[in-house]
Amino acid sequence: MAKRKNILAVASGGGHWVQLLRLRPAFEGRRVAFVTVRDSYRADVGDVPFYVINDATRWDKIGLARMCLRLLWIILRERPGVIISTGAAPGYFALRFGKLLGARTIWLDSIANVEQMSMTGCLVRRHADLWLTQWPHLAASDAPPVVDGLRPACLGAVL
Repeated sequence: MAKRKNILAVASGGGHWVQLLRLRPAFEGRRVAFVTVRDSYRADVGDVPFYVINDATRWDKIGLARMCLRLLWIILRERPGVIISTGAAPGYFALRFGKLLGARTIWLDSIANVEQMSMTGCLVRRHADLWLTQWPHLAASDAPPVVDGLRPACLGAVL
């Protein structure tokens, strides 16, 4: 699966979605499919593959199970070479499934996480080929390690 150059871009709603859209110039020349939690966002991406899944939190186990099944179906259908997410729960599960199926995975933590990486970002770290923050001080060599002695990288901000 990893040899394919198509991208699956996954985000929950609100700021996560806005940040994902700001990455679109980086996707130029690639086939991109989007996954999010609101059908109204379809207008933001035009005529490209677009999937809507339910949103769920860690307190909604049934909702998470439904989300996981839908995401797994989408990933198996799309066969992406790269999965990128700005968060939250949909991105975590998409990266987990994608990694198991051979996709390259990228996690870009929300710009709202100024003091520390998000809980979801820390959980997904082991499954991300590239783990990014938008805050230089969180990636600095003198910053406290976030997970297993590791720090995210900072390549700039998207907002």
